[in-house]
Amino acid sequence: MSKPKIVVLGAGYAGMMTTKKLTQKLAPEEAEIVLVNKHNYHYQTTWLHEVAAGTINHNQARIMISDVISPNRVRLIYDEVQEVKKDENKVILANSEISYDYLVISLGFVTNTFGIKGMEENAFFIQDIDGCQLIRDHIEYQFAKYKNDPDAKDSDLNILVGGGGFTGIELVGELAERVPQLCKKYDIDRRKARIINVEAAPSILPVFDKDLVSYAKSSLEKRGVEFRIGAKITECTKEGFIVGDDSELIEAGTVIWTGGVTGNPVLSKSGFELTKGKVTVNGDLRAPGEDNIFILGDCAWVMNEADGRPFPPTAQSAMQHADTCANNIKAVMYGQPTEKFVFHDKGTVASLGVTDGIGTILNGTNLAGKPAAAMKKVVDNRYLFLLGGPKLFLKKGKVRPF
Repeated sequence: MSKPKIVVLGAGYAGMMTTKKLTQKLAPEEAEIVLVNKHNYHYQTTWLHEVAAGTINHNQARIMISDVISPNRVRLIYDEVQEVKKDENKVILANSEISYDYLVISLGFVTNTFGIKGMEENAFFIQDIDGCQLIRDHIEYQFAKYKNDPDAKDSDLNILVGGGGFTGIELVGELAERVPQLCKKYDIDRRKARIINVEAAPSILPVFDKDLVSYAKSSLEKRGVEFRIGAKITECTKEGFIVGDDSELIEAGTVIWTGGVTGNPVLSKSGFELTKGKVTVNGDLRAPGEDNIFILGDCAWVMNEADGRPFPPTAQSAMQHADTCANNIKAVMYGQPTEKFVFHDKGTVASLGVTDGIGTILNGTNLAGKPAAAMKKVVDNRYLFLLGGPKLFLKKGKVRPF
């Protein structure tokens, strides 16, 4: 009898950690493990805003999969997932297809523009390494053009960021570090380069309490970030955002949308029932009605039975999905009962640049300023250590001096 084949789709936080956990929980003779990913590297999604701003090199955020997952233990396939044929236990890839006995779908997110006119065509997205490199290069190009083109406008230097959630605010925090460097490099008055955050809701950073939000807003404003809160974006044009009932145009040379994400479109194409682009999974992380398909990370809504709402779709959650998923695959293989996912909230920290941040950790303790920035680096480095041990931490870890 052949070994069961476990196929993991996607090498994001959930996919990488699930693959690693499976290799720890199952001996080579117990199962064949296959990891499918579009690229031969994994990247730190929570570092993409730094790549986009240009405050870290893209290679720091990128980890070669084979450096962490041994090709001798796991079959690595670098190809793009097109569709899951659930009835056939088969995955269709761009260049081949693969059968499975157990399937883990952890394909991550795509940007959700919520149907805002022109956003898809005219804005940059914080979505992947290549896209964020493009943002970094485009921002610098605008400064170089302003310096050398006599017809350049002041508004060409403006950077518009749509969305006041986690990614948007962390991005403007990094831009507040980067823009003064670019102004110095190209001998441009810092006051001419505007960073503008536009948010339709009455507040930014809804996951934090009002005191921390107030601190974050004040700190960023002192470093030149402007906020347009309660300003609904009705359209994105080549010139910038059109906002509000009076259709005001906010002009900018760089327009970035960070206002929302949704699950990978492969889910819809494969016939899964979706709620706001994601699958509401069972407590053991299996897709409803499927005995051998698990859905994790940004592709899944995992419900908190205590309040009937989904757990936050964060990197922290995705990493925790991995342990439950690996345990449950082994349980299903041997006819044992599965376990329910339990989220252990270790806190939430947001960076506001290199030496600033806000956070709520462990028992609800609030942090702001340098302590929060230090804690953010601890969180980032912890993931590297869990994934690849001290070797990966020493190679990719953040050890920035204050």
